[in-house]
Amino acid sequence: MEDEDLLRYSRHMLLPSWGEKEQRALRQARVLLVGMGGLGSASAYYLAASGVGVLHLCDHDRVDLTNLQRQILHTMATLGHSKVASAAAALSALNPGIALSLHDHKVDAAFLEQVLPAVDVVLDGSDNFETRVLVNAACVRHAVPLVSGAALGWEGQLSVYDTRDVQSPCYQCIYPEVPEEARSCHQAGVLSPLVGVIGSLMAVETIKLLTGQGVTLKGRFLMYDSSRGEFRTLKAGRDSACPVCCHRDQEDRTCHPIRM
Repeated sequence: MEDEDLLRYSRHMLLPSWGEKEQRALRQARVLLVGMGGLGSASAYYLAASGVGVLHLCDHDRVDLTNLQRQILHTMATLGHSKVASAAAALSALNPGIALSLHDHKVDAAFLEQVLPAVDVVLDGSDNFETRVLVNAACVRHAVPLVSGAALGWEGQLSVYDTRDVQSPCYQCIYPEVPEEARSCHQAGVLSPLVGVIGSLMAVETIKLLTGQGVTLKGRFLMYDSSRGEFRTLKAGRDSACPVCCHRDQEDRTCHPIRM
């Protein structure tokens, strides 16, 4: 590592379990962020600040005035610009030593098939169930760990779905069907700093996955009620009937991860 890097990341290097090996692991890492909104803003900022080497930014949307209440990557100066371009400008200004790959389009199956073999972790900060299901299925196929978060109103949640572990559920194990009240921020609103809390926690989980430090939320589901200042953690197991990450062997009738 160069002297400038040692200085920039010196507060990481002071951690008892952190050294050049862990910081190099971040430098060599490649992460896909789906959505440059509220969750993606906080996640991307901290991953860039932490020195993650390559960030793939994917979002088809443009910056709107209503976004600025919570999407801290964007400013008045970037109103009307693509969110990925706006995000790239902010992240490059923060840390010019990282590489950014911009994808100014909707997430679809073809894109995921192309990019997932080239990344180590996926962060899903999208705001709709359909995208989350699509991203989850692709992560299962390519055995790429998924950090997924959501925030609505005063409440947020996140988990790590890592089906490389046969005990770990995928996203669709937890949400097998579209929730009956699948509302969005446009309908229900969202507290501004809530997305920062959840997005920052998503960055923490990603860094743990990339460096092997700490214990991730794999197999656990974290919920945060900001109105009450309460965190709850629930255990989450794999659904043996999940059509995405499991199949049943007719002979031994046990659940095995699907690999396509």
